[in-house]
Amino acid sequence: MGHLVSGKSHLIPLIDRLNRFPVGLVDNEKLREILALLFSEEEAYIASCFPLEETTCDELAALTGIAAEDLRPKLERMAEKGLVADMPYGDTVYWLLMPGLIGFFEFTFMKKRTDLPMADVARLMREYLHEVRPGQAEEFFGSPTQMARALVYEDRIPVSSTVTSWEDARRIVREADFGAAGMCYCRHQREHLGEKCSKGAPVEGICIALDKGARFLARRGFMKEKTTEELLAILDTARKFNLTHVTDNIREKPSFICSCCSCCCELMTGVQAGFPDGVAKTPFLAEVDEEICSLCGKCLDVCNTACIKAIEEENTARVDENVCLGCGACLDICPQNALRLVERSQRPKPPRNKGLMFLRILRQKGKSTRMAGSKHKKDSNR
Repeated sequence: MGHLVSGKSHLIPLIDRLNRFPVGLVDNEKLREILALLFSEEEAYIASCFPLEETTCDELAALTGIAAEDLRPKLERMAEKGLVADMPYGDTVYWLLMPGLIGFFEFTFMKKRTDLPMADVARLMREYLHEVRPGQAEEFFGSPTQMARALVYEDRIPVSSTVTSWEDARRIVREADFGAAGMCYCRHQREHLGEKCSKGAPVEGICIALDKGARFLARRGFMKEKTTEELLAILDTARKFNLTHVTDNIREKPSFICSCCSCCCELMTGVQAGFPDGVAKTPFLAEVDEEICSLCGKCLDVCNTACIKAIEEENTARVDENVCLGCGACLDICPQNALRLVERSQRPKPPRNKGLMFLRILRQKGKSTRMAGSKHKKDSNR
């Protein structure tokens, strides 16, 4: 990631450590301003010492030179800020450094915080994520293996088709052992910039986390535990606003389901900004029946990737199949029922689990293939 600036040099070891994740953080002055707000100088040092796998407080004490009894409250504070995760296994607590994306960038706006100048952080993050290329967008969206994938509205797929459990948001929720919900990071960030979602989509209680990650987020106040029925109701709410469901690009135990709009969501913004394959697509594709379409424009307004274009000379609309995610969020809005989903010629298949997804990304980027969380300790589900 080459160090481009000399300011805040105490952050260099932290940036080097963060860049060992599959998705790193491009070093520039904006990034250093963000990290200086999120991490104290001591916290930056502690984070830079984290190994690639989870670690105990005693192990980290040996790496940092800070006595375990002094280190433990510092780690607790960092967990409250979403910089590290605490993971209880039996009688032992393990600690894991969070990546920037997807990680503490999002967690920063999943709480109502008074310890940070939130408007400044929101502005800096926007400028950092949207700066002139090459930049962070290439780092996040540039790998052939995507970090996230879209989910389809399962009741709108062709009659002759089926969806697997990992393609169905409702089945993903039902098969999870634990679930929580909280604020949309993207919309909350926009609020601090004085902006609102053009769809009026909810900020509170709309993003879903599942299983082990959800336990951490609920334990630390980033989300609230929800029943399966409550989580399913959130999916129904998202549909009313024509939002696109997005999850991890894996088949086994996805850890989150976001409900994304075109104006606020960084993932949807990335697709619109020239990364059409930045989010993995569903096995389906929206198609316009041009004989029925009256070009009312409603589907153009609700599409979350801006992939539907007006063909005014033909009085119809057309879908750019290279951009369409196949989520089906546009279908319910058409008064003429001129939209439907059809199967793609090739059915994409995501990696089996998060470890394999990270491994693919690391290999594609030419990074070390050692990964965080590689000890595979038995989960006590506490």
